Amino acid sequence: MSTIALIVAAGSSVRFGGAVPKTYAMLGGQPVLSYSLQTLGAHPAIDAVRVVIQEDHRQLYAQTLTDRRASPKILEPVLGGGERQESVRLGLESIAPLAPQTVIIHDAARPLLTSTLIERVLAPVQTENSGVSGAIAALPVSDTVKRSTTETTSAGQPLIAKTVDRRNLWRAQTPQAFDFRAIVAAHQMAVNDVHTDDAAIAEASGLDVALVPGEMENLKITNAEDLARAEMFLSAQRGDIRVGNGFDTHRFEPGNHVTLCGVSIPHDKGLQGHSDADAALHAVTDALLSAIGAGDIGLHFPPTDERWRDEPSETFVAYAAERLREMNGIISNIDVTIICESPKIAPHRENMKNRLAAMTGVDPTRVSVKGTTTERLGFTGRGEGISALATATIRLPYSHSNLADTPRGHQLK
Repeated sequence: MSTIALIVAAGSSVRFGGAVPKTYAMLGGQPVLSYSLQTLGAHPAIDAVRVVIQEDHRQLYAQTLTDRRASPKILEPVLGGGERQESVRLGLESIAPLAPQTVIIHDAARPLLTSTLIERVLAPVQTENSGVSGAIAALPVSDTVKRSTTETTSAGQPLIAKTVDRRNLWRAQTPQAFDFRAIVAAHQMAVNDVHTDDAAIAEASGLDVALVPGEMENLKITNAEDLARAEMFLSAQRGDIRVGNGFDTHRFEPGNHVTLCGVSIPHDKGLQGHSDADAALHAVTDALLSAIGAGDIGLHFPPTDERWRDEPSETFVAYAAERLREMNGIISNIDVTIICESPKIAPHRENMKNRLAAMTGVDPTRVSVKGTTTERLGFTGRGEGISALATATIRLPYSHSNLADTPRGHQLK
């Protein structure tokens, strides 16, 4: 493999506080870690992604992957050490058998990583005869910098020793990219030393490392205030708010159950359809595709294609959600109304809600599922079938790409 991304997510989050570690705190309806997984996993220059985690976080990590329909590029996680430096070294050694040429190291606590920044740090390392073994994202220091003395005032405030010349001073960020063999060797030589980032380890071993422009939005989440700032940046980045609607109907046929929102419900009839006839998930799929301007379910999964016969409709929802993620979009909420006289929806509503949240990768509080009737009017009132209406609200960056596919069909039933 040519390039592997290493996400460092093994910190203890002591300064963050909260019910869960900062890596798994919710940001814009999904765990902080999921943003780096998504961005690195979707980047064409990245061949594989490995995450370094804590032993105690295995369940949280597994849930993050389940909720986000993880990229096939993501490798099994590796356990980290007591400090970041050790965690990175263990992560590097774990991917050595894959023999990558380049490694890009990123802190999970910086969720607002962009594809542009990835390309920026990779370019110097992967350019022939560049003369450098690494490159890091960094921002020039713009504030006046003061060095303090060890003395303090009577109130405990430190005293200024001198003003530091801020020219040539930079604030280091991640990602940081390196020639793989060079940084592994540097880490192994520095095993008894203490450094605060991988560029410092590279420097200590005599490697030349380039500075490339970082991004202000690429902040590191250390405390609750940082998380709030990240929410603000995220909202600004994804200011293109869109709403999509979907509607689907399936007639009853002989059977013993119906499937709605991925939940099998015992019934004296079944639903007729080319796939599993889950009217609710078909409506959700259409709502998501509509919101991103990518047509409808039949465009991507035509009923004339036998591959989709009896296919679980979760496949279609997952596809639509992945298309949205490819555009760096997020789901704000999904609302589903199921219209039928029977079966009763209320006893299954919470299960449906949780299933739909899991398959789209959003928090359950952003999903609503409810049932209603037509007061015995029309075909649903006569018990001839089930209809479903779905509305999806999404947020996209204004600079998103149009990823609509070539039409391949008309309608999935």
